[in-house]
Amino acid sequence: MKKSTLFVFAIVYLLFSISGFLFPFDADWYRTLSKPDWTPDGSVIGIIWAILFGFIALSTAIVYQKSGFGRHNSEYISLLGINYILNQAFSYLQFNLHALFATFMDALFITITTLLLIFLAGRQNRFAGWLLVPYFLWTAFATYLSWLFYTMN
Repeated sequence: MKKSTLFVFAIVYLLFSISGFLFPFDADWYRTLSKPDWTPDGSVIGIIWAILFGFIALSTAIVYQKSGFGRHNSEYISLLGINYILNQAFSYLQFNLHALFATFMDALFITITTLLLIFLAGRQNRFAGWLLVPYFLWTAFATYLSWLFYTMN
């Protein structure tokens, strides 16, 4: 594996993780929300995101190692960038603005862009595509949960 591939992995992981530092979890506000009884605990959610960021970074590193990030890969890079921005916006919308409907819509767009990323990554490397499936499933779950938070509050 090339050093540049490891660098891509590290940068993608760090970039996706940064929202936790920029827009910290507002535990006091979150506790006041009406939530379904089966809502995962905040610490569990954090662990799941840490694992998913690893999958996203590994998938991206595999795509990079296979094809690089040149013009021929601009569709993938653009969609990953959109997905990244949406992912960062989720924490901001939920924990800074407390905008539950906007959080739901953002989660929906994350889910859609993740599904598209699965296909784009999978065209280059089947394993890279499969690595994004847990991210898709989690964001689909988060979309549903966000909708419930909005309707219950």
